[in-house]
Amino acid sequence: MSYRTEKDSLGIVNVPSDALWGAQTQRAVENFPISGLKPYRAFVWSMATIKRAAAEVNRDLGLLDQKIADAIVTAAQEVIDNKWEAQFVVDPIQAGAGTSHNMNLNEVIANRANQLLGYTLDDAKKPVNPNDHVNMAQSTNDTIPTAIRLGCLWRLDELLRAIDALADALDAKAREFDGVVKSGRTHLQDAVPVRMGQEFGGYAQAVRNDRERIATAGDRLRRLGIGGTATGTGLNAHPEYHRRMIQRINELTGLNVRSSGNLFESMQSLADAADFSAAMNTLALTLTRVANDFRLLASGPTTGLDEIRLPAVQPGSSIMPGKVNPVLAEMLNMACYQVMGNHLTVSLATAAGQLELNVMMPIIAHNLFQTMDVLIHAVDAFTTKCVVGIAANREKAEGWLAKSTVLVTALNPVIGYLKAAEVSKEAMARNVTIRQVVLEKGYLTAEQLDKILDVRAMTEGGIKG
Repeated sequence: MSYRTEKDSLGIVNVPSDALWGAQTQRAVENFPISGLKPYRAFVWSMATIKRAAAEVNRDLGLLDQKIADAIVTAAQEVIDNKWEAQFVVDPIQAGAGTSHNMNLNEVIANRANQLLGYTLDDAKKPVNPNDHVNMAQSTNDTIPTAIRLGCLWRLDELLRAIDALADALDAKAREFDGVVKSGRTHLQDAVPVRMGQEFGGYAQAVRNDRERIATAGDRLRRLGIGGTATGTGLNAHPEYHRRMIQRINELTGLNVRSSGNLFESMQSLADAADFSAAMNTLALTLTRVANDFRLLASGPTTGLDEIRLPAVQPGSSIMPGKVNPVLAEMLNMACYQVMGNHLTVSLATAAGQLELNVMMPIIAHNLFQTMDVLIHAVDAFTTKCVVGIAANREKAEGWLAKSTVLVTALNPVIGYLKAAEVSKEAMARNVTIRQVVLEKGYLTAEQLDKILDVRAMTEGGIKG
């Protein structure tokens, strides 16, 4: 590999000759060979959007030469359009706050702007400087938290659409399965009857509730502190810069962002990011429960509940022929556990902020963007490859219910709890039906039992008999 020399405040650095990045990025590559991970596109898009907006605002304020500003704008737009993805090479586990991330963007955009102006990468007279021009009126300390917010908002609608599609699919199954009356279960023991449609309707509503939580938390991410520069004072930024940046970012993105109202809070606190992570974590908790229920309801098929049949999407065993596993539900569990681990990281990193800055922002950003990426794809796969193809096994579900002695619960208001318990115990001991024991004891007539033990009616609530 051939190299060129670049200079920063610490001295000379050898940089790959064809790399758009410069000295500070190269130092970060060498200093932090930690995980092999690279920044998510959401992060690069957000930072490039900030850089473009800043160049335009500073140009319009008369602070940045128009020729240089226009070159920066064009270079930043190329990054926004994902033209230079391979140039963003800094590991997310890096120096605190994200200075290396910020300089990676500054250097790539500066060098590309220089190329657009007709200069080579090794030209000592390159006019566009990554700090003086691309980073004008900015600091890592206000750009990174702004990028975290913008990156989450950039994919928020995509995440909400995936959640909506899952809730709609569950609602559709609720309607399809409404005629299947089955045994309810509490404590994993037999309980009074429910309709399978009611079960699935509950899943759908839980998902919709989590969607509402995510949307609400997402709205708080629209509060931006760009312009606070190093500590929230706005030093080295024009007094109009903050207001104009909010306006220009809205024009570029349509994300309806607004001022945070307090630039010091924006620097100190990542609570909005933690809140958004928590809302996604709650969705992961719900999805884990749903996936676990699906695995249980589909268990067997010959030795389990077998009340629902999940689509067979791949062979389930390398040794047992014909075995089919609930692989989409298992995948969803794994995705949700990843999300939960990410949320713990975000929570601890959010609490680690000190005085005017949280220096754990790179790992907060990475985990938030990974959580969104994992949830979007996992929820979509679970919906399209599993939920929409679920079939009810009516025969098995209704067969389990017919054997349940818990149907005696409906007799409580008529014969009393103690007599009902006596009937239940005897029916279980003799392996006969509740109906048979009640008739033998003369507690009720056959006509009365027909009315009280109507299992469909039991799912509608009220007092029977």
